[in-house]
Amino acid sequence: MPMSVPEFKSLLRQRIIEVPTCIAHASGIRIFGRLIRSLLFTTDIAIIRNNNADAVIAVYPFTPQPAITHAIMIAAESPVLCGVGGGTTSGSRVVNLALDAEFQGAFGVVVNSPISNDVVAQLKERIDIPIVVTVVSDKTDIDARLKAGADIINISGASKTAEIVAAIRKQYPYIPIIATGGPTDESIEATIAAGANAITYTPPTSAKLFSELMTKYR
Repeated sequence: MPMSVPEFKSLLRQRIIEVPTCIAHASGIRIFGRLIRSLLFTTDIAIIRNNNADAVIAVYPFTPQPAITHAIMIAAESPVLCGVGGGTTSGSRVVNLALDAEFQGAFGVVVNSPISNDVVAQLKERIDIPIVVTVVSDKTDIDARLKAGADIINISGASKTAEIVAAIRKQYPYIPIIATGGPTDESIEATIAAGANAITYTPPTSAKLFSELMTKYR
């Protein structure tokens, strides 16, 4: 008979973002001894400070800046995978941002899908943390990405994510795969069943959470 899990919650830290429990069904990816099944997709410092995810994946739609990375690393109580560009930001700047992220204690760097394999290879030569390459289409040349130095594939294909995961997993049985799980337990379970080792979860925004709290106060 399995033992129950003791839990402690304080009066002031009851309101945390909890990832869907079904993510626990994923195998996880072990990075530097830490088993990571759930990754919170956010750069909101308050949310980063108040969640139960195994890690944070901090990617945002602006040019990556060390000041943002530093703030996230200071706030986070769990491992952080930092976005370092790969789209608008490219070349040596990506490498420099990745080096800075590693020096700050990041557990990995995430690059966007347009990044060239040459830059991935440069990253592999310079940093000693995992390189997470984002894939948005089943037309991506995964073999070329892996040969260039990708350590983990991060699949973000909207409604086609599970389908892309399944196709890549069939061809590459052992590569680590992170994938977006979607908004429901069913979509998360489907993505895990397709072969994802870890799931990114997008939490509600601070504005939405605060709106709910103000409704309660009123």
